[in-house]
Amino acid sequence: QVQLVESGGGLVQLGGSLRLSCVASVGFFSLATMSWYRQAPGKQRELVASITPSRVTNYADSVKGRFTISRDNAKATVYLQMNSLKPDDTAVYYCNLGGGAWGQGTQVTVSA
Repeated sequence: QVQLVESGGGLVQLGGSLRLSCVASVGFFSLATMSWYRQAPGKQRELVASITPSRVTNYADSVKGRFTISRDNAKATVYLQMNSLKPDDTAVYYCNLGGGAWGQGTQVTVSA
């Protein structure tokens, strides 16, 4: 079955940076749109960024200019570079493949 494993979360101060990674255990990774979602306590899970097989990207307005999604098909990995982090970015970040498979999530905490 599809397995997605996120890593790179942690505790960072306001204005800091983190780089999240998600490794997929599927051979068709290069054909799938990959996305990062996040869910903060008391909030619905929201789409943060996505990247198509042709590397067309989309970002939530709240992260535009600060976050960058990228993919390495040879490594079956999608990344989320997060800069200028804010306390409102605090959430569990989840990797998603093709809208159907989810990773276990990685916690990102930004202190004021």
